Amino acid sequence: MKKGMTKVSVLYPNGDNKIFDIDYYCNIHLPMVGALLGELLKGATVEKGLGGGAPGSTAPFAGMGNLYFDSVEDFEAAFGPNAEKIMGDLPNFTNIEPIIQISEVM
Repeated sequence: MKKGMTKVSVLYPNGDNKIFDIDYYCNIHLPMVGALLGELLKGATVEKGLGGGAPGSTAPFAGMGNLYFDSVEDFEAAFGPNAEKIMGDLPNFTNIEPIIQISEVM
């Protein structure tokens, strides 16, 4: 991704009794999100938590999704009309309340 782009990170904190179906997320949810956001979405990545900083520790996040846009305005224009459908799919793969962060790629 190039400098100045907007990155929207969706982080799913790990913990007891938390469920995150990475296969559903990668194969069903993310393609649906991509189709809904259309050409304003410039790229996406998914990360699966493997561990924490200490050897053998649990990863702080079960998974992370990252969406890239040219600007915050492009994100808002793409996500706003589709928010209900995107957020409505969450119960199909997780019981985790995601943390959202919007950042500028440096």
